[in-house]
Amino acid sequence: MKSAVTVSLVAEAKGGPFVFWDDLPGACRQAAEMGYDAIELFAPGPDAVSREQLSGLLQGHRLALAAVGTGAGWVKHKLTLTSPDPGIRERAIDFVKSMIDFGGAHRAPAIIGSMQGRWGDGVSRTQAFDWLKAALTILGEHARQYNVPLIYEPLNRYETNLINTEAAGVELLESLETDNIRLLADLFHMNIEEEDIAAGLNDGGRWIGHVHFVDSNRRPAGCGHMDYGPIIKALHDIGYRDYLSAEALSWPDATAAAMQTISKYRELLS
Repeated sequence: MKSAVTVSLVAEAKGGPFVFWDDLPGACRQAAEMGYDAIELFAPGPDAVSREQLSGLLQGHRLALAAVGTGAGWVKHKLTLTSPDPGIRERAIDFVKSMIDFGGAHRAPAIIGSMQGRWGDGVSRTQAFDWLKAALTILGEHARQYNVPLIYEPLNRYETNLINTEAAGVELLESLETDNIRLLADLFHMNIEEEDIAAGLNDGGRWIGHVHFVDSNRRPAGCGHMDYGPIIKALHDIGYRDYLSAEALSWPDATAAAMQTISKYRELLS
């Protein structure tokens, strides 16, 4: 398994669970100095960083791009894939496509989390899932050209009423017309929704393609009450070999959060 740390460039997401903020060159420098394998980037759009600049930073610091978030589509533009407004749904698909293109240029998948939306307010559960499935099929196939999957994230009940567990995520993915989507296992969300996190990881099995490595209180790993032993064992058992990415609060500050995470990563995977 490989290590990654999050970097947010989205002003509207201030206070959210991202370790580094705003200063991409500085974040890359610190990540490399601490020994991270990659960064995960949360950008306001595909034009926030040029391909040349990002390639230069990654190559210069010997880092990979683990994934790119699409959440700015929601927090900045209020776009979701299940909006009752067909124009918003279309713009949401176009935005995610643009982020797939952005990440794909660096061999990184895009993540759909908050942009999935929810049902209610005049949208039935059945209708919301029909729209979500149609969008995921389009977007999963769009990602295929870059030889990367699309990553879909089950969220806790306070953020969506669509998919909350890994098992429900597997059921959704198995119903799609594309096989190019994988699940994100976010330990914070799983701590709320799963009866047992390790069992949830086993439920996700081969479908899990990305992990958000965080503690129970969304602080860096080791700063809450998460029991990581069974979690790491479950990841080994399902053959997971991708990123453990620190999507955590900058607590008590970004440098300390990043150092705490990489220290816990090394402790658990030594």
